[in-house]
Amino acid sequence: MNKIDLNGRLAVITGGAQGIGYAVAQRFVESGARVIIWDRDGAAAEKAAATLGEAATSQQVELAVDAEIEAAAKAAGPVDILVNNAGITGGNGKTWELEPSVWRQVIEVNLNAPYVACRALVPGMIERGYGRIVNVASIAAKEGNPNAAHYSASKAGLIALTKSLGKELAGTGVIVNAITPAAARTPIFDQMTQQHIDYMLSKIPMNRFLEPSEAAALVAWLASGDCAFSTGAVFDISGGRATY
Repeated sequence: MNKIDLNGRLAVITGGAQGIGYAVAQRFVESGARVIIWDRDGAAAEKAAATLGEAATSQQVELAVDAEIEAAAKAAGPVDILVNNAGITGGNGKTWELEPSVWRQVIEVNLNAPYVACRALVPGMIERGYGRIVNVASIAAKEGNPNAAHYSASKAGLIALTKSLGKELAGTGVIVNAITPAAARTPIFDQMTQQHIDYMLSKIPMNRFLEPSEAAALVAWLASGDCAFSTGAVFDISGGRATY
C-alpha cells in the first residue's frame, strides 16, 4: 500500500459506518488522520469507529436534517477534510413509477446533504487557508442508469456542485473534487434488485465490481496535500466503463 500523508488532518466522512465510507475512514487513519464518522445509524457508526482505534470517533447525524449537520459541524471543530460519501439508492423503478416521496428522499440525502455539509464547513477551511472536499458521485451520474433516474440525477447534481464549488474556491487553498465509482459490492446492494445488479456488472469491462479499498485509495490522494492543482474535477474509477 502506498503511503499517503494525512498526518495532523481531521476528516469528516459521511456514511462512514460501512462500505466505501468505512474503507475511506480506515485508509485515512492508516495515513495519520483523525476521523469523525457521521452516520444516521449511530450504533453502527460507533462500532465502526471503535474498530479504527483512538484516531476515530463517531456522531449520529441524520443527513436529511439540516440542523443536525450544522450541529455536528460545530461539534467537530476545525475540519481539514470532508468526504461526502453517504448515499441511498431509493430502490429501482421506471421514472414514472417512482413515488415523489422516494425521489425527494434520494435527492435530500445524496445532493442536498453534501451542500449543507459544505455550507457548514467551507467557511472554516477558507479562514484557515486549507481544505480538501471529496464528493463520492457515481458512474450513474455520467451515463444515467435505467430504473434509477432518482439516483442518477442526484449524483449528476453532485458532480455539478463539485464543479461550481471548485471554481468558487480556486485560489483559497480549498480543493474540491469528485469520484465516479462503478458499483462496489457493499450493503447498498440490499436496496437494489438483482436485475439491476446484473445490469451494472455487465457494463464493467473488467467484469468485476469495485473493491471499497480501491475507492479509498483514490479518495486518500484527493484528500492529501499532494492533490494541489486539480479542483472541480471528476475522477473516474469504473473499471473501464467510462473512458471520458
